[in-house]
Amino acid sequence: MADPSSYRPRPGEIPDSPGVYRFRDEHRRVIYVGKAKSLRQRLANYFQDLAHLHPRTRTMVTTAASVEWTVVSTEVEALQLEYSWIKEYDPRFNVKYRDDKSYPYLAVTMNEEFPRVQVMRGHKKKGVRYFGPYGHAWAIRDTVDLLLRVFPVRTCSAGVFKNAARTGRPCLLGYIGKCSAPCVGRITPEDHWDLADEFCDFMAGRTGTYLRRLERQMAEAAEDMEYERAARLRDDIGALKKAMEKSAVVLADATDADLIAVAEDELEAAVQIFHVRGGRVRGQRGWVTDKVEEITTGALVEHALQQLYGEESGDAVPKEVLVPALPDPVEPVQQWLTGRRGSGVSLRIPQRGDKKALMETVQRNAQQALVLHKTKRASDLRTRSRALEEIAEALDLDSAPLRIECYDISHLQGDDVVASMVVFEDGLARKSEYRRFQIKGFEGQDDVRSMHEVITRRFRRYLAEKEKTGEWADGEELTDGGRHPGGEAVVAGPSAPDDGEALTHGPALKDDDGRPKRFAYPPQLVVVDGGQPQVAAAQRALDELGIDDIAVCGLAKRLEEVWLPREDDPVVLPRTSEGLYLLQRVRDEAHRFAITYQRAKRAKRFRAGPLDDVPGLGETRKQALIKHFGSVKRLRAATIDQICEVPGIGRKTAETVAAALAGATPAGPAVNTATGEIMDDEDGAPETTTDAPGEPVSAGTPDERRGQER
Repeated sequence: MADPSSYRPRPGEIPDSPGVYRFRDEHRRVIYVGKAKSLRQRLANYFQDLAHLHPRTRTMVTTAASVEWTVVSTEVEALQLEYSWIKEYDPRFNVKYRDDKSYPYLAVTMNEEFPRVQVMRGHKKKGVRYFGPYGHAWAIRDTVDLLLRVFPVRTCSAGVFKNAARTGRPCLLGYIGKCSAPCVGRITPEDHWDLADEFCDFMAGRTGTYLRRLERQMAEAAEDMEYERAARLRDDIGALKKAMEKSAVVLADATDADLIAVAEDELEAAVQIFHVRGGRVRGQRGWVTDKVEEITTGALVEHALQQLYGEESGDAVPKEVLVPALPDPVEPVQQWLTGRRGSGVSLRIPQRGDKKALMETVQRNAQQALVLHKTKRASDLRTRSRALEEIAEALDLDSAPLRIECYDISHLQGDDVVASMVVFEDGLARKSEYRRFQIKGFEGQDDVRSMHEVITRRFRRYLAEKEKTGEWADGEELTDGGRHPGGEAVVAGPSAPDDGEALTHGPALKDDDGRPKRFAYPPQLVVVDGGQPQVAAAQRALDELGIDDIAVCGLAKRLEEVWLPREDDPVVLPRTSEGLYLLQRVRDEAHRFAITYQRAKRAKRFRAGPLDDVPGLGETRKQALIKHFGSVKRLRAATIDQICEVPGIGRKTAETVAAALAGATPAGPAVNTATGEIMDDEDGAPETTTDAPGEPVSAGTPDERRGQER
């Protein structure tokens, strides 16, 4: 525990101007980011008597080892920089709203030739119109199912659309009238785009005009005795009204607004947001956060606004934002929101009428969310604490292992050998620190040797990072000179490619900038998937590196026994033990992560084509060539002049492509394994056998393949 006075800046050193400050721990990791109208006055609050500080603020300043600041011109700039650094550094002591899911949106891809209606999650894309968020994906599908009767917009995937266009037969929705079937030319691209635009207008709340138009058309059809058409229009009106009933009118003046309510106690706060568009509640979402320091309701609202609109722009930021308390000062936040929207935004507290009544409803939702969260968390915290204590007691550790790393090896009969590293902190998965390794030190199948290589590489990197941060005592030297093993390929994240590049969930890493480093933080416990041999290999790797303060154990699958280094008998935890359950979850997560990576590598290898070996030919130009010629077969038959016609392909590249394809052996004919039919080469892909869409696997029965793969 650090003494804040040891790193307190000297008097007069801190400027009396707006800025953003960062507290760092002993590892140079940023643990807290804040902004201030006056840096001098704000930072002075942290260096007072510890007894006068909020308990969590006291924990933060005693965990920190240094503080630094950046001066800016205005409070708006400070707000923007604070948000950017919180997203970049992910400080552990900042207010972070924990959201256990990515809320689904109803999205219309207006950036495509034939716009598609679908459910989307995650980051928003340019040119796509979003409606929501919704609490559940099924709510979106129910709404779309009703509206497709009136607005038969395309909902199929690109693969289904292309297949229907190739065969000339639409899908089932096209036959039952819930799709206008643009894939087979029943509607022009322009008319389909207009249809999608009308769908968006209706979802945006402009419903009255469209309903009145349909009612007028129905009356005209009845007068002309076109009773079948009148009946269809009547049913369309009924479907639209039923869809509108799903979102009740709450504000009569067709207001577009977001209402934010906060429920809090001394330790935590819950935030609820109602998204009102066209006077109707179009979506609801909520977050819960720990209160790191004594923070006002207005400051909680400010953090919620950053979370909501930090990556939004245009109409995604409503004209009106209603809150229970205003940030202090409110002007910089209001200017920031106006800049995000591009026009004026009203940030205020509702005082009377329908908006105040709706705010009370949102407030009740926030109170219920906080009560529910505290009920769940109390049980969850007790369970996780008991599990960690049981592991510490069973393995004879000095303290509970707050950070656990687990390693697993995966391969298919010795091919595509990979390893995974998963991290659990306080009993919860920390997926941003998962890592994946490609075994390159040797060829073939040897789990023990693979485990030794992975542990060596991981902790050699830890020692190298430790040396960079200056944590070595006088006279100590880095084992093996801190050299990284040759050919190392380490990647991070569940979808990172195996291209030898170390990827992270953020900008490129530097040595001393406080970003989450790849291997800088050691675990208290290393768990390996396996028995005595794997445990011995992991312990030997640590011994060779001179690391003696990290515990090692292994969890064998057969009897769920826990093996310790240099012990002949395993530790057997009771089947009902929370500690055993936690170790099993850690081990199973490592296995899942490893086998997912192994399958992805194998699929990538099977999908490799002759164009992959052409030097200097990237993915964009490969796709351009295939799109222009239709298949590798046709590209192989093309002349150099014809290849040069493709945008972005010069003559030298065309000659290289032609030479590469001339020397490549054409792939064998594709065979439909269900019918035995020999299919034409349409995409130039080599023949593969699959037991799941898009996942090539080896030959043999499914049971045989499962036995070969681990």
